[in-house]
Amino acid sequence: AVAVFTGKANCPYYAKAEHLADYLQANLPNFRVHKITQHPDKWEQWLHDICETNGWEHRQSPIVWRELLDRGGKGQLLGGLNEFLEYAQQYYGITSMMLSEEMLGVAQENLQTHLETVKEDEEIKSLIKPVQIWITSASGPVCYQLIPLLANGEVFGMTTEISIHLLDSDQFKEVLCSIVMEAEDMAFPLLRSISQHTEIDEAFIEADIIIVLDDVSLNLEVQSLENYIREVSEICQVYAPLIEKNAKSEVRVISSGKTFANLKATMIMTYGPSIKPENIIAVATSWESAAKAMLARKLNMSTAGVKDVIVWGNISGSNYIDLSHGKLHGYDSAIWGPANFQRPLLNMIYDREWIHSEFLSAQSSLSSRVGRCTGMLPAHAVATVLQYWYHASPPEEIVSVGVLSEGQFCIPTGIIFSMPVRFQNGNWEVIKELEIDGTTQEVLGRLAHELIQEKLVALKEIEEIHPY
Repeated sequence: AVAVFTGKANCPYYAKAEHLADYLQANLPNFRVHKITQHPDKWEQWLHDICETNGWEHRQSPIVWRELLDRGGKGQLLGGLNEFLEYAQQYYGITSMMLSEEMLGVAQENLQTHLETVKEDEEIKSLIKPVQIWITSASGPVCYQLIPLLANGEVFGMTTEISIHLLDSDQFKEVLCSIVMEAEDMAFPLLRSISQHTEIDEAFIEADIIIVLDDVSLNLEVQSLENYIREVSEICQVYAPLIEKNAKSEVRVISSGKTFANLKATMIMTYGPSIKPENIIAVATSWESAAKAMLARKLNMSTAGVKDVIVWGNISGSNYIDLSHGKLHGYDSAIWGPANFQRPLLNMIYDREWIHSEFLSAQSSLSSRVGRCTGMLPAHAVATVLQYWYHASPPEEIVSVGVLSEGQFCIPTGIIFSMPVRFQNGNWEVIKELEIDGTTQEVLGRLAHELIQEKLVALKEIEEIHPY
């Protein structure tokens, strides 16, 4: 059996009981002690709960009981200090001669030790605190595909636990519940918890990462483009203040989706001015991946060998797929080289008519491919960018991401614009040294004008609804 001693950390009576218990444990081979101290502010509630659980009546510190380890079941209550002294005298013929002054001194030492232990525990817990990830519009297929990618350890590392919070409107409560249950059933070792949320006021609490998947179903025969822009802006005007209020100061916000990816990031930045601008990005990887796949099929090679295809501008609107810096690794041709040998992409595509008519012509077939995605490609795109953000992108490779323009490549400031970046040391930087020709510069100017107009429409619509 083991004797359990618990009491207020600064209680002199607990100090006396503890002193006698230590003596008995040191001198009796079968007497074992387990001690629990509670902070004085938490003692009353803890005592109430333990007595209610076990059906005991006890109102002061300390409380002592015996537990039969080999039999299980609830413990046998001995009582407080007086009852324990009587128990020790009756069974072992031993009592405590500790004086009141000694009791007070030990009680103060106990309190100090307790506070230090609690502080150490909190520091240790902070080191293993899971990454808090919030996903909006979580009932959709992108979120469903994204959860396993986040939870398998490849994005954040095999020693980093995560907690996932699924946010959507109340009408999708049952869908969210099903997703939560399925994720729990998969028993990912690194998934500390997964939960559903339909109350908007609870959104983004303690968030480290927020993945915004909200989309609108564009049908310009039913509504004007301005109405859709207004709808997106209103969503962001709700999200941004909640992110400022509830999320961590270093929160990272990722905008994805088939529509208005740039605008969502811009509006969250506009209505959440305290959110660090460099921590708000829009994901262009779906377009990048789909473009590389089309090129690889044309060249009859592996998609993984196509590098440095750049997506400029409005990710889910008018964008420009730039092949001028593209490179091929492992291309089967008459010229061979070492493992890192690369060939300029445009030198290997002799069918320039195909580039202009099939590939670059409003990206018609490319747009169709990205638009038909049911979740796997955009989910992989979000997971890839997160992995790069936390662990760095492949060296010497270009990644396209929608970031806040600060005048790079003569792009006007104040808009989220997709451009070439590299990730390293937990941050990203625009690859400013990249040379672009006059034709590309002209295209970037047109794309920037479109994004500026989109932002102005969004701000105008919001101002009309909520005049300042």
